[in-house]
Amino acid sequence: MRFWMATTALMVFPLGAQAQTTTNPTGPSAQGDIAVTIYQNGQSLVQDVRQLELSAGRTRQEFPDVSAQIRSETVTLSGPGIGIVEQNFDFDLLSPDKLMEKAVGSVVTIVRTNPATGAETREQAKVLAANGGIVLQIGSRIEVLRDDGLPVRVIFDKVPENLRARPTLSVTLQAARAGRVPATLTYLTPGLGWTSDYVMLFDEAKGAIDVQGWVTLTNSTGTTYTNADVLLVAGNPNRGGNSFSRLSRGTGTIEEAGTETGTRERLGDYYLYPLSDRTTIANAQQKQVSFLDVKGAPARKAYEWTNGWLATTSDPRSAATVLKFSTSKSGGLGDQLPAGTIRVYMRDARGDPQFIGENRIEATPMGSQMSIRTGDAFDVKGTAVIVERKRQSSSRWRTTMRYDFTNARPEGVTIDLAQDGLWGDVRVVEQGITGERVSADRMEWKVPVPANGKASLSVVFDTRY
Repeated sequence: MRFWMATTALMVFPLGAQAQTTTNPTGPSAQGDIAVTIYQNGQSLVQDVRQLELSAGRTRQEFPDVSAQIRSETVTLSGPGIGIVEQNFDFDLLSPDKLMEKAVGSVVTIVRTNPATGAETREQAKVLAANGGIVLQIGSRIEVLRDDGLPVRVIFDKVPENLRARPTLSVTLQAARAGRVPATLTYLTPGLGWTSDYVMLFDEAKGAIDVQGWVTLTNSTGTTYTNADVLLVAGNPNRGGNSFSRLSRGTGTIEEAGTETGTRERLGDYYLYPLSDRTTIANAQQKQVSFLDVKGAPARKAYEWTNGWLATTSDPRSAATVLKFSTSKSGGLGDQLPAGTIRVYMRDARGDPQFIGENRIEATPMGSQMSIRTGDAFDVKGTAVIVERKRQSSSRWRTTMRYDFTNARPEGVTIDLAQDGLWGDVRVVEQGITGERVSADRMEWKVPVPANGKASLSVVFDTRY
């Protein structure tokens, strides 16, 4: 709908659009010395130290530029000789839509401009409704403002008292004495979080990776945090609401969890990542900061093929292409990895980096062995076939499996074959290659497949119920 609204002391701006001015209509930030602790679950702790000029006794103080999503029940205000009597959070922010909503039942001025002559006409109108459209009573007629291409603006004589240009917290204080007092405002807010993203460049010929780790800050709180001291916490603090433990499913990227202790500061069971310099986190902004930069860490490519149960999968299925590396201090990335997404690149024949896949990792201790699946192998495929299955007794079966692999690559490959689903008393009585029982229900074998060739592995299982 193309019409404009204004007050006698305000700018003119389109309905539903951001104010078009050359200056900041809200003025400089009212925040003081601000520190923000940001967690990976989208929640943050804000600590804002402001200098207050107080009178002795009971006084009312306003704190603009707090988060528009502030959890008001978490607010604390501390300072020498002051106590909180009452607090209110005004979250109705000044906007064209809100002005019209608050004007329902009131009289405004409608200004129409003749596009041919530029002449203006003004009428007094009572706002009847502002729900899905503006309904006005002008004299004895009812009119709906339409998007008919004609310029119309609405003039208000004042801004409603309960509309704020900025999110504002008002607090009634009891001050022991008059004077300037440093007060620390502390609160929790959603809408300000961070994620970690990793860019990995794999050099297959050298068997090495370069890894750049980035913190991506996202602010949707409705407030800008100016020149803030920022501390990032790698972890997911419980926000309550359920007394039962959450069952989380891992990403399957950690082959073996590490046991090394890093040098980063810890808070309980979380790791802290402070930004080295103060920074401004603007509202509706993403900001990226580097926290990891490793060159030439050892890595190798592998192929994995998994059969879910002792059953035939006769259609050829691609092996998974995986990248294996360590986060160990010696011969690895040498750091803890916050949960995030790793994106892997390789250089083509022209030397240009090309994307080959991505995977999400969970929080990873230092010293872990990692396996990142980047995609499906085009030229390496496999099948599983039941060669024979015999009943030995009412509770015992003998199954002969054959795993067939093909390799259309010009070099030989080794396939990490895994047979899952070996629950209960399942024994391997014959095998063409010696495998390893890596868990109660999983066996693994390393099967070499020649260049442009084929290979098979036969395994006999004795299953007892």
